[in-house]
Amino acid sequence: MSIHLSSQLFSSRSAAFPGRGAQVRLSSVRPGGGFSSRSLYGLGATRPRVAVRSTLGAPVGAGIREVTINQSLLAPLQVDIDPSIQQVRKEEREQIKTLNNKFASFIDKVQFLEQQNKLLETKWTLLQEQRSAKSSSIPSLFEAHIAGLRRQLEGLQQEGCRLEVELRNMQDVVEDFKNKYEDEINRRTAAENEFVVLKKDVDTAYMNKVELEAKLDALNDEINFFKTLYETELAELQSQISDTSVVLSMDNSRSLDLDGIIAEVKAQYEDIASRSRAEAESWYQTKFETLQTQAGKHRDDLRNTRNEIAETNRAIQRLQAEVDNIKNQCAKLEAAIAEAEEQGELALKDARAKLDELEAALQRAKQDMARQLREYQELMNVKLALDIEIATYRKLLEGEESRLAGDGAAAVNIGVVLTSAPRPPAAACRWRSRCPGPAWSSSPPGTP
Repeated sequence: MSIHLSSQLFSSRSAAFPGRGAQVRLSSVRPGGGFSSRSLYGLGATRPRVAVRSTLGAPVGAGIREVTINQSLLAPLQVDIDPSIQQVRKEEREQIKTLNNKFASFIDKVQFLEQQNKLLETKWTLLQEQRSAKSSSIPSLFEAHIAGLRRQLEGLQQEGCRLEVELRNMQDVVEDFKNKYEDEINRRTAAENEFVVLKKDVDTAYMNKVELEAKLDALNDEINFFKTLYETELAELQSQISDTSVVLSMDNSRSLDLDGIIAEVKAQYEDIASRSRAEAESWYQTKFETLQTQAGKHRDDLRNTRNEIAETNRAIQRLQAEVDNIKNQCAKLEAAIAEAEEQGELALKDARAKLDELEAALQRAKQDMARQLREYQELMNVKLALDIEIATYRKLLEGEESRLAGDGAAAVNIGVVLTSAPRPPAAACRWRSRCPGPAWSSSPPGTP
């Protein structure tokens, strides 16, 4: 059986198979390339001999070589020995073969894990450097961005406070103008009511004036009628008087004073006519003056009322224009406030979204770092377990070597074969310095 385990720096001691009369030769390779060997002689010089060779300057191997078994070693020797000893030796060889295979697989696995460990250490170093670089720039970037957002938020809050103050002032002004508008509306309503009352009075006065004018016309017609009647009666009376005078002049025997009677009657009629004329003229003049006074008064009142109505209409139009202007200003201010609030909400939402994204990125980075730390810890735990297991197998091998060296039955020539292998990574070299791995070679006796 031949077992090859690659190593550059190795110190080995030979293992002796149990049995009486076995000779064991121990050969080891010094770090400088020399050998030291010891031979242990037991009982029985006719026992089989197993030699493990070491060749310096052998061609470079490609890692762990395949385990080959010499079937001649498995055949029992025709010697007068107990068959159970051969069975025990066979079992021990199988155990050593299994342990060597496991040991070789462990060495390969440890090399791979050392390389992975080195890779992870490099990644961890890079991550630490990136983390330190990011930790120096990201918080300042966060702080600058958050400070800018806070300044923007403070500016929006100040603008909102200013707009609220302006809105309250404008609301007060609008309320004042509303009160004034309501007062003007009340005054206008009162003026309209007064105008209606005055219009009714004017209509009544006009109707009275028309009625009085109609009465005046009737009285004038009556006066004219009475004048005509008076003149007619007077003419008839004069004609009668003239006729009577003619008759009287013809009848002088009666001695009537017709002239006195006519004069008296004429005086009476003239007195009555003058009194009637004076009374009619006085009543007409008084009534006319009264109507003129009332008409002038009503005309002045109507003129004043019309002036007041015109002034009130102008004031109402002016107030209506001011109210419309204030309403437009209020609408503009409300639109500006709504726009400012919308912009503030959008800015806050944008800031919160960016902050959430940054926090999520930071959380993902922390999770990745924690995951890598866990993986690194798991790999370190696996490495530690493998180191412990390798140390355990190493102790088992050393104990087996010691036991075989102490039992020393058959003559076993053990040589150490040092083969050059590809230079492992630094991490693998560090592990090899702790767990050396020799290259074992087992051959039947007599094989060089």
